[in-house]
Amino acid sequence: MLNEVNMMNVEQQATARLKEMLGKVPLVQSVKPCMQGINCGGHTLDLVFQVNVAGCEHLLVCEVKDRAQPQQVRAALLMLREALRRDGRDMTPVFMAPYLSPQARALCVEHDVGYLDLAGNGRIAFDGIFIEREVADKPKAVRREAKSLFKPKSARVLRVLLRQPHRTWRVADLAGAAQVSLGHVSNVRRKLIAEEWGEDSGSGLFLLKPDALLDAWRNAYEPPAGERREYYTTLHGEAFDAAVRGAFGVTPEQGRILLASYSAGRWMAPYLRSGTQYFYADASGLALLVSFLNLVHTGKGGNVVVTVPTDEGVLQDAMQPALGVACTSLVQTYLDLCTLGERGAEAADILRREKLAWSN
Repeated sequence: MLNEVNMMNVEQQATARLKEMLGKVPLVQSVKPCMQGINCGGHTLDLVFQVNVAGCEHLLVCEVKDRAQPQQVRAALLMLREALRRDGRDMTPVFMAPYLSPQARALCVEHDVGYLDLAGNGRIAFDGIFIEREVADKPKAVRREAKSLFKPKSARVLRVLLRQPHRTWRVADLAGAAQVSLGHVSNVRRKLIAEEWGEDSGSGLFLLKPDALLDAWRNAYEPPAGERREYYTTLHGEAFDAAVRGAFGVTPEQGRILLASYSAGRWMAPYLRSGTQYFYADASGLALLVSFLNLVHTGKGGNVVVTVPTDEGVLQDAMQPALGVACTSLVQTYLDLCTLGERGAEAADILRREKLAWSN
């Protein structure tokens, strides 16, 4: 949470941004800040501006927040609309924050409240004036915050939730299934609820908007960190599949292996194929693959890619699409395909439409 000095700085920047935006409209003759602390329907407004449009005065009343997660935005908008209803004066409400996500902006439109952020996104309409502007870039701090939910430990929790998005989970059960601490699950739970992707039913957490969560993860996704090695094998077709089954036939204690990306996708949707085979494995699993597939290490141009992930959470999230075959989950396979250029993105889209069609 920002301290009082920083909050004042946000309000000062918001004032400057609003003056800049309205100052470009020929009909707007002046924009004058009023005294702070004006009461509106029992609520103290953060900022009030008297705007002169072609000789007519109009009031813009602004609610300013230091953060704007959807849950916070919705609450602030409801409070602002109720204050205006009680007050009865003709005023235009505007919500301001350092950054407003597309979801937060949509909430403002839904509640008929104008908005403006310090990044340059804005939508304000009054007295025949209509201004709307969107910028493509997010502030670095916002990008960092968005990625924090998808770090390896948090991703373990998300994978469990997305397997059964409408199941209700108690914190302890979710921590056990994801193999992370209770505190970490609590942090993920709080963020999901704040973004309105999850909801607490009273008996536990469930995903309210799994598709929106997966969209956000895809946009922020970074492949699991780890050692990536390329190999060449002469095996292909049925001979390759038989050798893979042989490696999978070894007990998990001797090594963990999962087909990944296209190699996993083809078992889920047979027309998703690639000339390169992809795997995740631990160190022992890598040794098994080298042995069973007769892999020869190569710097470039290999037809087998094996990643030994630093965090083994990705190896915990396995599925068995056929007897003797193990691969990454639908969600992990989808995310990995999204990183493989245009063709991979097309394959990911097919996989999502056919296998990840949730009903929110």
